[in-house]
Amino acid sequence: MQKKVLLEVKNIYKSFGITKALTDVSFQIYSGEVRGLIGENGSGKSTVSSIISGIRKADRGQMIYEGREYIPADIIDANNQHICMIVQEQSTVSTISVAANLFIGKEHMFVRGGVVNRRKMEHAAQKALDDVGITHIRPKELTRYLSFEDRKLLEIARAFYMKPKLLIVDETTTALSRQGRELLYSLMVRLCKEGGSVLFISHDIDEVMNKSDAVTVLKDGVMTATLEKAEFSEQKIRNLMVGREISGDYYRTDWECGYENEVVLKAENISYGLLRNVTVELHKGEILGIGGLTECGMHDLGKLMFGIMKPDKGRVIYNGEETITCPNQAIKRRIGYMSKNRDTEALLTTMSIQDNICVSGYGKIEKNGIITSVAEKEFSEKWAGVMNTKMSSVKAAVNSLSGGNKQKIVIAKWLANDTKVFIMDCPTRGIDVGVKAAIYRLMEKLKKEGKSILVISEELTELLGMSDRIIVLKDGKQAGEFKRNEVFTEQKLIEVMI
Repeated sequence: MQKKVLLEVKNIYKSFGITKALTDVSFQIYSGEVRGLIGENGSGKSTVSSIISGIRKADRGQMIYEGREYIPADIIDANNQHICMIVQEQSTVSTISVAANLFIGKEHMFVRGGVVNRRKMEHAAQKALDDVGITHIRPKELTRYLSFEDRKLLEIARAFYMKPKLLIVDETTTALSRQGRELLYSLMVRLCKEGGSVLFISHDIDEVMNKSDAVTVLKDGVMTATLEKAEFSEQKIRNLMVGREISGDYYRTDWECGYENEVVLKAENISYGLLRNVTVELHKGEILGIGGLTECGMHDLGKLMFGIMKPDKGRVIYNGEETITCPNQAIKRRIGYMSKNRDTEALLTTMSIQDNICVSGYGKIEKNGIITSVAEKEFSEKWAGVMNTKMSSVKAAVNSLSGGNKQKIVIAKWLANDTKVFIMDCPTRGIDVGVKAAIYRLMEKLKKEGKSILVISEELTELLGMSDRIIVLKDGKQAGEFKRNEVFTEQKLIEVMI
């Protein structure tokens, strides 16, 4: 039986200044299939999806949707044609309710006598949430009070309310817990059974192979191959992504739990929100992993240890004597923090690459109270270069970078400040295999230099692969501790997490 083409992308080109984001990209998406789209950061995945979803215009090329030419005027026009996208970063408005977020741009549906009927909107929102199996989020609730994951679930409900024929899932699963991922997977299957299709973008090769019927691979804006299910091979996909051999093991190869006795940063009997009397000691030259289920309190712990939030009880101690009470104090003590929420908490997204790198290191480029533009440029170029950042110029907007290159800038900012203690919250979230490997090698290098790293992660393989010790939190309390030279297994961690 011949498969029906839902969308055809033909000879698409897109450039940003001198940077060629897409060069002659062509592929077809069939009705009823999950089409995986994979490639390194900067390969063009997000550019393709943004063109299909109406966010950007192609420079050249054509799209055919349901047998007719498709030129969306904007994202609203694409949505009206039942092409919807769930993006990697947040796209909700924090100051309005869940119901208002669900129906942004559709408020006219609930207007009566010139006034929006809130009760009618909230009733419709509850039905939309129930339809996708999201039962714990309330329509009246202000969105700012939702967790990062629940905001993403809200975006999923919004997309499915629009009855998509083509759903674009752009790195969404990295923001979800295991339960949230299973919910999304089931909705993808439901859509395909109803004759719709999914364009599934992920950096997780195992996930892409498991959930996709076919995979299209991009490298440097060029389509290198489309593989059918029977052709899937992890090694083959890696090689097509990066154009070079990538070994299967990105992690540390040593099994020695080696670090000094000196404690550089300590959370002492910390209580805040869900956290109850948690004590954590980070040693000089140690990679300490913090793991658990998404809502175990581990992300709050990272913010508390950097001074972003103040504990209700307990304190954070630097070098055995000084209490850390605010981020400025932490930065002066050469402590750096990488947030899980890269675009909202780790970067100045309206500013340049140069501004983002220099922000923590102005003291290093100041001479006689003066900071010159030449000094800023040289300083930022040096540290962007250390991280091998793909960019047109340090003057370019940081938002012009891919997710992996944005993360490189976050790291460059802290390296430029000669940071001694790194707090890394989900450091490889939404990052491709090449950048992920580079970050792991950097972590090993920092450890050998005597730097200390607190790595908070929802990925057990990452914790097992990189940590000297792992502390597992459950319901805000310490549930277990494991050392690298013991029997380090995923099963052991899961047993104390759940």
